[in-house]
Amino acid sequence: MKELLDAIDLVGWSSTVAWLAEEDAQRLRAECEDRWESGAFRRAGVGRGEGLQVRDEIRQDHVLWIETAEPMVEQDGYLARLELLRLALNERFFLGLFAYEGHFAIYPQGAFYKAHLDRHSGTNHRVITTILYLNPDWQPGDGGELKLWTTAGEKSGDFVIIEPRMGTLVCFLAGDFWHEVLPTTKTRMSITGWFCQR
Repeated sequence: MKELLDAIDLVGWSSTVAWLAEEDAQRLRAECEDRWESGAFRRAGVGRGEGLQVRDEIRQDHVLWIETAEPMVEQDGYLARLELLRLALNERFFLGLFAYEGHFAIYPQGAFYKAHLDRHSGTNHRVITTILYLNPDWQPGDGGELKLWTTAGEKSGDFVIIEPRMGTLVCFLAGDFWHEVLPTTKTRMSITGWFCQR
């Protein structure tokens, strides 16, 4: 936890390999697969409210929102770890984070998400983005990496490429860091979420 917090403090983002125990990550992946096969996912859109639109040229993922008030038992371990992280972020940075919202995300073969910020225009409640990857045996060439520009507010210059390996957790300031999901060559799974202020 300390290394994650130190990275947020120093550069505004972090990537932690094996942040979630293998068995907990496997349970989440199994739930994700089951819900996908049952047809529970919906195409993701861009914008919000009445302006929400499905835009294939921008993003091609499918999502299933997590009901944090009544989570599935498979989610318990992950949500408990996120709660510890929320408390630690508040203690270290005085952010006033009070809630988590998140969804499973599936990128079918060939899918991508063009460069974007995770805070909608005119809003500021999303403060910290978290992404947990659920892809066992990921190999170079499988695609679906996260490209994260490392200068706050800039969509150019230096960037890192983060492999979507099982159990890796990425965190960054939601309104500051441009990022994109590179095209996949096989199905890619993750949980994307946000710690929010009121």
